[in-house]
Amino acid sequence: MAFEQLKAGIYLILEEIEKRPEDRHVLQEELREKIAELRGQGLPVPDDILRLEQELEDDDSDDLYNDMPV
Repeated sequence: MAFEQLKAGIYLILEEIEKRPEDRHVLQEELREKIAELRGQGLPVPDDILRLEQELEDDDSDDLYNDMPV
């Protein structure tokens, strides 16, 4: 798949995460797969996508402790 197609697919997944936050974990896995495809083909991962991926992962680690009693 061409770089532009993969990049467009990634942005679509990011839009879906915004629209359906309840499905974020499933969509994040799809995002990771697309990024892995880019890397697997030796293509660069745009910085903005890397930042967004990191932010989503940081949000996940925050969620991990939200349900814990204090």
